[in-house]
Amino acid sequence: MNVRDAYHLGGVPVGIAILGLFVIVMARSHGTYWAGRGVVRGAQGAHHIESSPGWWHATMEKLKGWTSTEAAQKGLGLVRRWGAPAVSLAYLTVGLQTAIFASAGLVKMPYLRFTIASIPGAVVWAVVWATVGFGAVWGAINLFSASPWAFVAAVVVVAAAIGGVVWFRLSRRARHAVVPQQ
Repeated sequence: MNVRDAYHLGGVPVGIAILGLFVIVMARSHGTYWAGRGVVRGAQGAHHIESSPGWWHATMEKLKGWTSTEAAQKGLGLVRRWGAPAVSLAYLTVGLQTAIFASAGLVKMPYLRFTIASIPGAVVWAVVWATVGFGAVWGAINLFSASPWAFVAAVVVVAAAIGGVVWFRLSRRARHAVVPQQ
């Protein structure tokens, strides 16, 4: 079977799909980085000025709330500890990408360093999505169209596996936590 047919790319060469996805993910990550930089700049200049618009104060309060979330704190910690490699590896994560990219902007990582760190991660992300990712999505669609019940069963099995891994890690962490003695 032809790769283009297997991944439902039609007449689009895989290389073009990879290039398109690369451009998309670079735009997303760099937009998030610049949003983080903009927050820092805006917070430094206008947060304490009473004459700034009400929407600005509301936005700063929302961002202040976001930066105190667990995901944001984890992203900030990873960027502070690992720097550019955290940005490269962020492309392989689910749930931390935005936090890490925004954190790189919040800690004012130099843009050239962010860009250089982004390239390998974005390439890997684009290749994975142009091949395995599209294959998984189309496989799920085909499974649903063949048997919605089989699709539901597959979702339940995957959810149970993820839940089991999360439960195992949390219970292991709780067992190894140091409990202060009184």
